[in-house]
Amino acid sequence: MKKENRNNINRRSFLKVLGSGVFVSTAVFYGCKPERKSADHYNIGEVPLDKMTYRTNPSTGDKVSLLGYGCMRWPLMPAPDGNGEIIDQEAVNTLVDYAIEHGVNYFDTAPVYCQGMSEKATGIALKRHPREKFFLATKLSNFSNYTRENSLAMYYQSFKELQVDYLDYYLLHSVGGGSGIQLVNDRYIDNGMLDFLVKEREAGRIRNLGWSFHGDVDVFDYMLSLDVKWDFVQIQMNYADWRHAQGRNVNAEYLYKELEKRNISVVIMEPLLGGRLSRLNDHLVALLKQRRPDKSVASWAFRFAGSFPLVLTALSGMTYMEHLQDNIITYSPLEPCSEEEFELLEETAQMMLKYPTIPCNDCKYCMPCPYGLDIPAILLHYNRCVNEGNIPKSSQDENYRQARRAFLIGYDRSVPKLRQASHCVGCDQCTSHCPQSIQIAKEMARIDKFVEDLKQGREF
Repeated sequence: MKKENRNNINRRSFLKVLGSGVFVSTAVFYGCKPERKSADHYNIGEVPLDKMTYRTNPSTGDKVSLLGYGCMRWPLMPAPDGNGEIIDQEAVNTLVDYAIEHGVNYFDTAPVYCQGMSEKATGIALKRHPREKFFLATKLSNFSNYTRENSLAMYYQSFKELQVDYLDYYLLHSVGGGSGIQLVNDRYIDNGMLDFLVKEREAGRIRNLGWSFHGDVDVFDYMLSLDVKWDFVQIQMNYADWRHAQGRNVNAEYLYKELEKRNISVVIMEPLLGGRLSRLNDHLVALLKQRRPDKSVASWAFRFAGSFPLVLTALSGMTYMEHLQDNIITYSPLEPCSEEEFELLEETAQMMLKYPTIPCNDCKYCMPCPYGLDIPAILLHYNRCVNEGNIPKSSQDENYRQARRAFLIGYDRSVPKLRQASHCVGCDQCTSHCPQSIQIAKEMARIDKFVEDLKQGREF
């Protein structure tokens, strides 16, 4: 890739695309409750059984599939007692079976995923396969109670839920938030947990030890300075975050190159930026579709992620079979991005900055809300309307009535009224759990005011 940051977009070629009439909406997103409907039309075609791209872990020699299964977004179904939702285990089993059959062998979960249900569901699905057929990753998610006693209990509970006697990849979960280095020391060092986990690796109950990173770059550098051999590090990396990370996120270019200097394997999370790179503005979709009309918009993001040789696997939370199939095709085998394609994705990332979406990745760490709000659904609906041009700035806008109708009707369809932003009391319990440091209570208040202004026809 070129070192310089390309600030000028080829306006002539962009306008040519806009004039071609190729406007394709990408409403599909990769979340716990994704919309099935997508106008990102392409032919999936045959899904290869034996062409998956693999990367070798230098620490253990593992041959890891470049596509990793993120188990944060397993499909859900209504609970039999009518109280909330549970994981659809039959659907999970089907997805896992298909993934393994087509060469996927890395599965990543955590005690907190799917509101505490992911590890058990993942364990049930994988137990039906020979242990040597898959690599299993989970995490020490001791976010609020990081006493040694609680941390040890969480560690041992993972073995029980996953029904295994060793873990292939174990991570210190979401390092870099809160009070920074002090929180790292509290969660992992002062309570002796890091020393314990190193000994567990020596004993073979952990085969690879690493950490996932969100936030303060000083914490990232601090972790790399510790006298610990890290087998891998999990970072948020995609073509938008490569040079244009927002909020407290750090440019992935810096993170990757620091790991590259130390020859530490990279596991990628959020290659689709929480689905946002599969839901681009129509104009941006046109740019990509002009180049590869028969491929999905999401495939560009996965090809970008896989084009870096130090990447061991790129995780995707694939709730539906069509998502799994599309990603398998992208990596069976990988066609690395060319220099020209890297430049095109950089242009796309620069243009994305003009569309002020909220950086929600639908991780659901903010859930459940004690007051019943569906926080991710609210933010995702707002973002979707931004991308589709349905956020009117003024009642004088040419498309004001159309945008107003689309936003309000879509809001009621996406989020039940009792779970909308108007019910936020501003307790702010959710903000500290957000890996993206979104000021959730403030965003709820802003969106609620926007909705009320739309309903009353007031000026903004």
